[in-house]
Amino acid sequence: MINASDFRNGVTIEMDNGIWTVVSFLHVKPGKGAAFVRTKLKNIVTGAVIERTFNPTDKMAKAHIETKEMQYLYNDGDLYYFMDLDTYDQLPLTHDQVEDAIPFVKENTNVTVRFFKGAPFSVEAPNFVELEVTATEPGFKGDTASNTTKPATVETGFTLQVPLFIEIGDKLKIDTRNGGEYLGRA
Repeated sequence: MINASDFRNGVTIEMDNGIWTVVSFLHVKPGKGAAFVRTKLKNIVTGAVIERTFNPTDKMAKAHIETKEMQYLYNDGDLYYFMDLDTYDQLPLTHDQVEDAIPFVKENTNVTVRFFKGAPFSVEAPNFVELEVTATEPGFKGDTASNTTKPATVETGFTLQVPLFIEIGDKLKIDTRNGGEYLGRA
């Protein structure tokens, strides 16, 4: 059990028949009345975000999330297959479970799979990935002074904004934590 006064970003709790992670929290001590904890919670299975206030003495059951490093093998249309690196067992996951990570993951890439009570619920891509550009419009030589960008598609099918000098065949370093931001050439 965990008190609401002990909430920190990233803490996972069981509440209302769901598993929630604390996205943000604020301890409020008004001039009048009792103190309270204002939180923003995200359901780790459905992705729903709610705002809720708690009395600092409210107790919640802490959810224990297990993580395991696995290797992405292939996609057969409906399912995405991952291999446990210790036991070599294959785990099929649905698109809903992998949709945040799969745009950044190519075959044979190691990812982190999160489990709750033995059941997988999400996949996390590495924080930084290197992917090759497969399609983009040609840029103009010498046009590096302006901050203009153009769309580029990488080998996984993900499209992001890149500087004009990027060409087909370039390898890009991409930050996956904030939706796929261009960091530079690899």
